[in-house]
Amino acid sequence: MIYFSNLPCSKIKQPLFLNYVSFFSSSSGLVIIIVVFSFSSLDMDQQQQIRKFMNIVAPPVILLTLVLLSPPFLVLEFFLSILRSFFSENVAGKVVLITGASSGIGKQLAYQYAKKGACLVLVARRQNLLEEVAEKARLLGSPDVMSVQADVSKVDDCQRFIDETVNHFGRLDHLVTNAGIGSVCMFEDSTEINKFTPVMGINFWGSIYATHFAAPHLRNSKGKMIVIASLAGWLPVPRMSFYCASKAALIKFHETYRIEYGADIRSVIVVPGLIESEMTKGRFLSNEGVLMEVDEESREVEVGVFPYASTEGCAKHIVDGACRGEPYVIEPRWYKAAIFCRSLCPEVLEWFYRLVYGTLLGALLRGGLSKYWMSRMTTKSPTHPQPNLLTKSLVD
Repeated sequence: MIYFSNLPCSKIKQPLFLNYVSFFSSSSGLVIIIVVFSFSSLDMDQQQQIRKFMNIVAPPVILLTLVLLSPPFLVLEFFLSILRSFFSENVAGKVVLITGASSGIGKQLAYQYAKKGACLVLVARRQNLLEEVAEKARLLGSPDVMSVQADVSKVDDCQRFIDETVNHFGRLDHLVTNAGIGSVCMFEDSTEINKFTPVMGINFWGSIYATHFAAPHLRNSKGKMIVIASLAGWLPVPRMSFYCASKAALIKFHETYRIEYGADIRSVIVVPGLIESEMTKGRFLSNEGVLMEVDEESREVEVGVFPYASTEGCAKHIVDGACRGEPYVIEPRWYKAAIFCRSLCPEVLEWFYRLVYGTLLGALLRGGLSKYWMSRMTTKSPTHPQPNLLTKSLVD
């Protein structure tokens, strides 16, 4: 038996910043004392002294702690990854809802889940493409596929497709928020600033609305929330300020969401880098906030000669990572080096971006080195799909 009691500060002799003391006592005689501090009762001079002390002490203490704990943590993480592989979730017969499922990563995610025998709810704005994806998903092994036409930037639509899912299947096990839109332009060239609100409306609020209505059902099924963010949410990619901001907000929200819900709802944050998609083919919002058919010049500046992974391979890694319960899925995996660089030496990464994207050498090479490299190539790289093949819309 464990007994718990709180003693208010007024009952004991204490420093000024002591808030309360908690005593845990057991029948074996063990007593655990938890002391909780509060600095609100201190005057400004006392708080200033404490802040100065923390500025001196905290950095070396934290650094030393990281040095000491990093090796055992990495070993533990390695064994946990192996353990997660052995106990990967079987999604056969479970209900998976995917937004932005009419093309790109969303379409391939539907196919990967279908191969595992999951029941699917496919959500997008283009009903005709949804039906094509649904038909192929059935052929690949999904026992039941439902398609719902909806706009994720509208809260009523999000509530509707969650309700339709639960009414039809009686449950929801995985929610995959994938729908998104890109924008590529220098901020100073944004002539119609109010036209970029769909970037936040679709990329951020589209995920939040669906998450809000799905949360009670995911909690009941001990389900998972899979959010398709972007490496741009961690890295300051030039000409993509609106897109980066929307994905950064998405990552931070779901990191907080994961802590708040704990084991009730597992949250998997997917961070793709350059993946074969409509945006990498040159379709995004223009300076005026208008969805372009194909902007090959902006594509060459933004994508350049950087290689990117296939959509099918990316989707397979995402589904496998979600079934294992990985907290983060980064694809391609070599982008982890860029994230590590961003954490340790952000100035170097910023210098690299200024060099490659033209803000540093713009006077010499219009559009930056990425466009210059592309212009010097006699043939297009096989890893870069040709923009003239593009026929689909960026927004699913």
